[in-house]
Order: sequence, then structure tokens, then C-alpha cells
Amino acid sequence: MTNVLIYLPMLPESDRQRCLAFIRQEFPAVKADLAAKLAEVDPYIADAEILVTFGAHLGLDAESILGRGKKLKWVLALGTGVDHITDVPALRPQAMVTNMHGMHGVPMTEAALLSMLAFAREMPRMLRNQEKHHWERYGGRMLHGKTVGIFGIGAIAEVLGPVCKAFGMEVVGVTSSARQVSGFDRMVLRDDLIKAIGQFDHFVILTPLTPETRNIVDAKMLAAMKPTAFIINLARGGIVDEPALIDALHNRRIGGAAIDVFVQEPLPADHPFWGMDNVILSPHIGAFNADYTSQVLPFVKENMTRYLAGDIGNMINVVKKGET
Repeated sequence: MTNVLIYLPMLPESDRQRCLAFIRQEFPAVKADLAAKLAEVDPYIADAEILVTFGAHLGLDAESILGRGKKLKWVLALGTGVDHITDVPALRPQAMVTNMHGMHGVPMTEAALLSMLAFAREMPRMLRNQEKHHWERYGGRMLHGKTVGIFGIGAIAEVLGPVCKAFGMEVVGVTSSARQVSGFDRMVLRDDLIKAIGQFDHFVILTPLTPETRNIVDAKMLAAMKPTAFIINLARGGIVDEPALIDALHNRRIGGAAIDVFVQEPLPADHPFWGMDNVILSPHIGAFNADYTSQVLPFVKENMTRYLAGDIGNMINVVKKGET
């Protein structure tokens, strides 16, 4: 019998239960178990052949959890990012990893636009005034005519770029390899980011976390930005040097930051970001939405059907093949 462990500690309980019920109903021949927190992993991980999770949900516990998965053959990531999975030395070489590539373009685009519009129209200021019953009229900015830099040109950026263009923005892509993409005015190479970043009014980070991108947005990069520019990080916390960003925000060297992802998640209650009035925080929900589970389960069904039939070669969204 194939043992499946579902570990989704940061999803609502209703979504966890729905995933469990779906797998049990669609694949009655497998044994599916659910762990909602770290302490519940132990009874199942040693015998698990398939682990259903998010890299971000494994987080700092990834080494411990994957290290105990001595029988793992497949890690099914329910998100796009596979950091905290493929970069973990304890992961068995024989384990394959798949993700949910190609389904996050629309929700992530909406999340990026939400942040850009919130900063441009000073929505946090409006909400603070509403809470104080304070009537204050002021002139907000527009997105029209501004320049947005999008760092990481994949399936999400291919949706976001044309939408920004429809708002009348100049759209600049930052990529590791030169290429043209519809909806972008021009591209700059990642190695030239520090030369281009000073032109951006909004800087949207979508690139994966890799050894090359870890802390790439550092103090020097932040110092090269406009003092009125905004960072929107929807990718991974480790891409931005958090102490450097805190310093830049505290000293008002940039306009603000909308941050959905953090080095440590959940974000500790005493973290400086919580108290900054030029920061918009969200709890890693850029792609997550009320219909997310419905969106991923067809991918789960397709790949699990092929896996259980031994049709490994035709599985989709394979990020890492298992070594034989």
C-alpha cells in the first residue's frame, strides 16, 4: 500500500480536510494521513512514500522532516516554489519533486496590483484616518506613467506585465537570460539590476530563491532605488536582505514595502516590520485564495493517477527527477 502524508500547517483546517478527503475518495487504495502541525508528523513520515506539502510550510523544519522520510519517493509541492525541498541535503536522492507551475499568474498579478495601488493611493493612510474618524483630503499618485520593474520572468510575470502595460505603466523585466516577452517594454539582465533599479517606481519581486538570488536585494541595491519607490515582494523572503530593508524603511530611504514572504514564517510577533507605517504585510497569501484548493486538486489527481500507474515519465511539473 502507498502511504501518503499531507502536511499543510499554514492552510485553514477546512482546506487540509478537503485535501485529505479528496485523496481518500479518488485513490482508495492508498493510505492517506494528515498532519496539521510538526508534532503530528512523527507517526507517519517514516513510512510515507508521498509527501504533499508546500516548501514554505516545511520552512526551518525541512531538514528534520525530510531527513526522517526514509521511504520518500515523491514530494508533491502544492505551490510553485520548491525551496526548502530541493535544496535540503536530507531529501532522498531517489525522491522526485513536482510543483504547481503555471496556475499562479492571475492571483499573483492581482496581489501585485493591490500593493501598487495601495501605495500609490495611500490606502494605509486612508485606513488610519478612518480608524481615527479623521477627514483628510490629499492627492494620491497614479500608476499611469510610472515604471514598474518585474524581477523574475516566468509564467506569473507573463500575466502581470501586460496588465501593468494596460495601466499605462512602462514595464521593465529583469531576467537572467536576454529574451523578449509580450507586454514588456524592455528587458535588463539580472547582473545589471543595480544599474536599472533606480528607474523603477515599483519593484515587483517574483524570482525563485536560489543561491544566486539569495539576498540579492541588499543594502547597495536598496540605496540605488528612488526614495519614492516601493518594493513588492511576492517571491521568497530570502531574496531581500531583511536587516538592510528594515534599515532603509526606518530611515525613509525608499517609499515603502509590501511584503508577503519572510525569512521566518510565521513572522514573529516582535519583528520590526509589524510596527512600520510604510510597510504592508500579508501572511504569504499572494497566490492563495478561497478557490486555491479547487485549483490544485485537478493537478494532484492527474499526477497521482500517473504515479500510481507507474507512468512516471508522463507526470507534469517535474522539478526534480528521482535518482534510480
